[in-house]
Amino acid sequence: MSRNRIGVGIVGLNADRGWASTAHVPALKALASDYELVAVANSRLSSAQEAAAAFGIAHPYGSVEELSACHEVDLVVITVKVPHHLKLAKEALNAGKHVYCEWPLGNGLAQARELADLADRKGVVAVVGTQARLAPEIAHLRDLIANGYVGEVLSTTLVGSGWAWGPVADTSLTYLYDLKNGATLLTIPLGHTLAAFGDVLGPIADVSARLMVRRDRIKVIDAAATIYDTAQERVPADQGGQRPAGSTEQSLLATAPDQVLVHGSLKRGATYSIHYRGGLCRGTNLLWEINGTDGDIQVLGDMGHTQMVQLRILGASGSDKELRPLSVPAPPRPGMPKESIPRNVALVYERLAADIRGATRTAPTFREAVALHELIDRIEQSDREGKKLDC
Repeated sequence: MSRNRIGVGIVGLNADRGWASTAHVPALKALASDYELVAVANSRLSSAQEAAAAFGIAHPYGSVEELSACHEVDLVVITVKVPHHLKLAKEALNAGKHVYCEWPLGNGLAQARELADLADRKGVVAVVGTQARLAPEIAHLRDLIANGYVGEVLSTTLVGSGWAWGPVADTSLTYLYDLKNGATLLTIPLGHTLAAFGDVLGPIADVSARLMVRRDRIKVIDAAATIYDTAQERVPADQGGQRPAGSTEQSLLATAPDQVLVHGSLKRGATYSIHYRGGLCRGTNLLWEINGTDGDIQVLGDMGHTQMVQLRILGASGSDKELRPLSVPAPPRPGMPKESIPRNVALVYERLAADIRGATRTAPTFREAVALHELIDRIEQSDREGKKLDC
């Protein structure tokens, strides 16, 4: 790499919407001394040209092959739907590029292993976007547990809402409700959270799981008023079942579970219980409790996507009589985004720059993504077989 800055090419960047423009572009701008956004590729060249004009990008392309062949691109960033990750990441890896791929790495465990093996053979830096692991709140939580704030951890309970997988879907999000696409309540919001969960409390020893479809018929709305979710697309601004004005309505049969229940024990001995549900509820949408011999912690958020929301930590230790808010140290690097979505992604990019320039592997790797896919695969197997499985 001859330039001072790392040349970035993004696959799946739209001019006016989407995860790449919401998360990746602001993150790269915050790290402008490390990165330069030089190329974009979309399935339609005209869309890439629109994005290039909107963000001042020199090279728009109509395919990942063309983008990967660009000599100014050192790092290919893949921000499209899960079913396309395997093909696009393979193209970039075979071209000898470093790769940052959104989570889930592949549509299932086999694809994730194939990509991790290829990245190892190519000797490049291959990073997956499990950015909840690097959120300042999760880093602080990990330190609290490691330093004995709650004493020995006895149990932990996690409840979260997925936002999507509720009663209503925007037309652009219907793929989330099809189990074959690998973009489910289990793999996306809970998958991101499980990555952070393991960093804080250590690996899971065994799983007993139930995956259930309780809403099998979903309203599909072609809505104008939308907001973004973690699946690189849009969700209806109202997930409560109300039709936005001017929208049209259809329905679809959902095969992806909207209820995920997992319990068991951790390798350090504590028990755990997890329940993720689709949509949003009128009560708590993220509550993670950690109970120990000498203290208690609660982690709260507005939904179960820990990689996206602003987390809040409450704690009580020793002689404390009630929970109180715990302050979280800010990222040490100045100029990081204040909003949780681009901030957490920027923290991945910060480590990735160091990994590309040195011999380190500090950002979440493809191989670590495989381990997370293996856990998810065991959860799915436990549900199919109706029994507890060791991990």
